[in-house]
Amino acid sequence: MKNSLQIFASLVLVCFCTISFAQKDFQGKAYYMSKTTMDLDQWGGREMTPEQKKRIEERMKSFLEKEYILTFNKEESIYKEDEKLEAPGSGGRFGGFASSFTGGPKYKNVKSKELLQDQEFFGKQFLIKDELKSLEWKMGTETKQIGQYTCFKATATKTVDEFDWRSMRRRGDRDEDKKEAEKKNDSLKKDNDPMNEIEVPKTIEVVAWYTPQVPINQGPDDYWGLPGLILEINADRTTILCTKIVMNPEEKEEIEKPKKGDEVTKAEYNEIITKKMQEMREMYGGRRGGRSGGGRRH
Repeated sequence: MKNSLQIFASLVLVCFCTISFAQKDFQGKAYYMSKTTMDLDQWGGREMTPEQKKRIEERMKSFLEKEYILTFNKEESIYKEDEKLEAPGSGGRFGGFASSFTGGPKYKNVKSKELLQDQEFFGKQFLIKDELKSLEWKMGTETKQIGQYTCFKATATKTVDEFDWRSMRRRGDRDEDKKEAEKKNDSLKKDNDPMNEIEVPKTIEVVAWYTPQVPINQGPDDYWGLPGLILEINADRTTILCTKIVMNPEEKEEIEKPKKGDEVTKAEYNEIITKKMQEMREMYGGRRGGRSGGGRRH
């Protein structure tokens, strides 16, 4: 009975709020904080001193913790990083590597099911164009308060992109895979290729918190498809949390589709990354082979 009353109350709220959202020039902005955790012990951190760990964590902070702005209307949205001036050298070598896999502005149109993303990879600009895909959300009745908004819980299983660095981990990081990973690593170590130690899970569990008080089916990053704005996402090691919402700001911002770059699908873009990574592996292996070969000649 209690659950039924909660659902009924939320539906009434949606109907009430929809009246104020009917205007043609409706627009809103949602501000998000994104944080990805990384266990340094899984990447050789056990051999580091606490001071060394702290320095590396500070350098990694610039890409593990970011702020974004989602500008939306009834059909469209664009999700952009709220870029800030970074100190020279912040992020280190890994920061430069990860930045090649970090997307630029992401445009979503929930009516035409269009997804566009501005993406730079090793100095070249791409425009990834694909169909906007929805997750199979399982709606729950559990609620919690985020700021002044009452949010409902929804869960889904998401297929992970093979180059999503946020879910990258060392092989055997998950308990059930450790024994099998140890066997694989014994043979992979012979190649002396550090990329062989990295894996990405095929799927992850996603928990979303959305509010019917903002009755649009938009959300941060590539998340959408719920009967209310998504204010929080928990996906693997990444949490995205809304910190502020501005409804109908005085200065309207035109939601423009990204246009720059070579147009490719997501599958085509992943092929480009795969080829580039293979080139880097061959280059890395060739250098190691040259050094070891020189040693044998002497």
